[in-house]
Amino acid sequence: MGLFSSDIKTMDDLFVHTMKDIYYAENQILKALPDMIEKASDSGLKQGLTSHLAETKNHVARLDQAFKVLGMKPEGVDCPAIDGIIDETNEIAGEVADKKVLDAALIAAGQAVEHYEMTRYGTLIAWAKQLGRADVASLFEQTLNEEKAADAKLTGLAERGINAKAA
Repeated sequence: MGLFSSDIKTMDDLFVHTMKDIYYAENQILKALPDMIEKASDSGLKQGLTSHLAETKNHVARLDQAFKVLGMKPEGVDCPAIDGIIDETNEIAGEVADKKVLDAALIAAGQAVEHYEMTRYGTLIAWAKQLGRADVASLFEQTLNEEKAADAKLTGLAERGINAKAA
């Protein structure tokens, strides 16, 4: 089902489709993070990515809970955006021999993922509230706050030395 397919007729349909999109995305991120952790050479970056792996497991659990609250089975739909970000990360990581430059590239890739997630969760919060689902909105707000914090941590790592080492 494409984003603007005939299967989406109502705001509820759009809301559920977007939940399925981010569910797929979070599960793809769970698969990609261990490889990013392995490729990172900076200890702070490794630690930050490892911490975010644990958080991402909680994000999936919250999505499972949101689907359950809505009386639905958790499932994903293909998300070409996250697939593209992960593919690009893998491509760049395979081309960068300098570990310091690779760390900077991994931060950039991580932030691309975080920004995608922040847009999805922000949208889901707004739509959940509009649809009278404050219970689900509160779950997404917890995740959005964690995504924003992860993005800030990545920025801090970059600004406190990783980008300078790579330059």
